[in-house]
Amino acid sequence: MLNPRRLAILRAVLAAGSINRAARNLSYSPATISQHMTALAKETGLTLFEKQGRGIVPTEAARQLADQAQSLLADFGRLDRVVADLRGGQAEHLAIACFASAAERWMPEVVRTVHRHQPNLTVEISLNEPVDGRGRRRPDLDIRTEPADGAGVHLDGYRRHELTVEELVAVLPAAHPLAGAPGLALRDLEGEPWVDHDIYDSPIGQIIQSACGAAGFTPRYAARLDDHRAALRLVAAGIGVAVLPRLAVAELPGGLVARPLVRPTVLRRIAVHARRDRRRADLIARAVAQLHDSARRAETA
Repeated sequence: MLNPRRLAILRAVLAAGSINRAARNLSYSPATISQHMTALAKETGLTLFEKQGRGIVPTEAARQLADQAQSLLADFGRLDRVVADLRGGQAEHLAIACFASAAERWMPEVVRTVHRHQPNLTVEISLNEPVDGRGRRRPDLDIRTEPADGAGVHLDGYRRHELTVEELVAVLPAAHPLAGAPGLALRDLEGEPWVDHDIYDSPIGQIIQSACGAAGFTPRYAARLDDHRAALRLVAAGIGVAVLPRLAVAELPGGLVARPLVRPTVLRRIAVHARRDRRRADLIARAVAQLHDSARRAETA
């Protein structure tokens, strides 16, 4: 069985560029680092370093092994945190996975609500778009975007709660010729440069692409990134227009306007998947109830 610590040291050596520099970074002696690398080579049966001049260089096998070890070490790091929590008697956590605008708009009240019920609780919030979950706990609450006209997703071991269906809006600079319209057809934006806030084509991006395809065009992107707040800054700078959910534009930067999309109306559904856990059913139910309340208030804002 491979020793995770030796894999971590291998990554440290490759990142530092030499055994001596890695030794200084890790507060080890160079001899100790060399011993670990020799042992790792025996464990794997691979040649990890080759002599070059008076030094050594990593092989391609070492680089690939270090790359593949990254996600494994993230999982071991999570396990180490669990062990430390158990040892310290602080093992109570609530893990929430959600998209960025939900984290920004809804999570403060959710955390406040569960802390009132259990003050020593640690709430861990991670983004589920686009990461694959490596290195984080299995979520107790998983908040997801779905196409409003599609079948609802159901996850094994979770109870699904629909929170809201919300419209997407066009965001433009206030000085844009289309900014004064009460509503915009999606085709009105066909000739405009677009700023895409979802470079990884997660569910919200797929909903937008599908709506544009139904309207008969493909957006021409001037910029693509994975943060809706940064996308709004680019729109404010005159780079292009953007289509975003209302939850993401609750607080627009100055100089921007949001206009409804009317032909067609573009919608997304938001659902939360609550883990079935009898031991913490009350805590999870309180968090779900707060999410329902936040979603209702967002609908009337």
